[in-house]
Amino acid sequence: MNQATSGAAHFFLQIAIILIVCALMRFCMRRIGQAPVVGEMIAGVMLGPSLFGALAPGMAAWMYPKDCRPILYAVASLGLTLYMFVIGLEFRTDLFRRNLRTAAAVSAAGIIAPFLLGGGLAVWLCKTGGYFQQSVSLPMAFLFVGAALSITAFPMLARIIVEHGLSDTMVGTIALAAGSLDDVTAWMLLSVVLGCISGNPLLVAAALGGGVLYTALCFLVVKPILARLHVSLKNEAEFLSLIMILIAVGAWFTDTIGLYSVFGAFILGMAVPRGGLAEKIASLVGPLTSAVLLPVFFIYSGLNTRIGLLNSGTLWIVCGLLTLAAIAGKLFACYGAARFSGVSHGDSLTIASLMNARGLMELILLNIGFQAGLITQTLFTMLVLMAVITTLMAAPGFNAAKRFSASSC
Repeated sequence: MNQATSGAAHFFLQIAIILIVCALMRFCMRRIGQAPVVGEMIAGVMLGPSLFGALAPGMAAWMYPKDCRPILYAVASLGLTLYMFVIGLEFRTDLFRRNLRTAAAVSAAGIIAPFLLGGGLAVWLCKTGGYFQQSVSLPMAFLFVGAALSITAFPMLARIIVEHGLSDTMVGTIALAAGSLDDVTAWMLLSVVLGCISGNPLLVAAALGGGVLYTALCFLVVKPILARLHVSLKNEAEFLSLIMILIAVGAWFTDTIGLYSVFGAFILGMAVPRGGLAEKIASLVGPLTSAVLLPVFFIYSGLNTRIGLLNSGTLWIVCGLLTLAAIAGKLFACYGAARFSGVSHGDSLTIASLMNARGLMELILLNIGFQAGLITQTLFTMLVLMAVITTLMAAPGFNAAKRFSASSC
């Protein structure tokens, strides 16, 4: 067996183990009433150095050697790009027309409070040292940690709302609209941070200007073309091929101008015409992405998570402070904004509990920051643990708030 064949065989073995462990953890999480994404997040940590690497370091090093990381990263990047395209397809712009004022208030509160809390912690961590790379300035650290604590797991939030039949209710509409606004704002903040990494104002301007140009091109040119081609192209395979080309070109362009491939895919997904076309494309792209490609991302993220790095009481205190800031910033701020807007106590608790989940969106943002050289592996691990904890809280928090709301009626 030559080296190329041996490498391919090893890659397929890696994929098989990744899919098996993720499937088992999804099953376990469903049995205890948790979202499947929680199982995949935990599976990533289990197969990384935090568990598998600690219990069987030799076997772990053979299964996931360092020279295979670029391959896993490429597959994970493809999965993320396609996933964010699907998220763009499912982005509900029509939600803003209903309960706009309340949704905007909840969204603003859910961004500002955790952003300021996270930014304040980032200032302290910057002065302490060991949490950010040396090239990272204080404003960049402030923006990144603020964005990391501000994000909401919009896909997970949407899934809970749909499963409980709340899509057309006031609570569901407010939560979905506020969650989508939170994520868009967090991605915009991240794009600013990524543009600032170079330290060259011209490159920052090129990134932001290129992003605006790309967005305009998607909505003003690509969108009407897709609407016409959907009617003329009867072959489903040919149309899907065209979509994949557009995703690849968009991802390449946004990467080239200093943003990230997920930005290009997300904006392109938002630009796809609604009225059946977006839903059809999502049904073609979504299943393979969720079933095969995304699990690779969870494991790649887990390979960079080393809980053993938190080897002192001080580091665990910092991790706890980040988690408390993330939880308090979302729960209290979103609850207060909803109550101030006239929403009942029980419904405000439901909205706040949903907004507190981070999920996959958080891991995407963290991996972008880690790969871009913003944060150290220690801070990356802390924020991954924060993401897992807040995501674990989502389902029981939502169910408790819903029971309270029902009992108070």
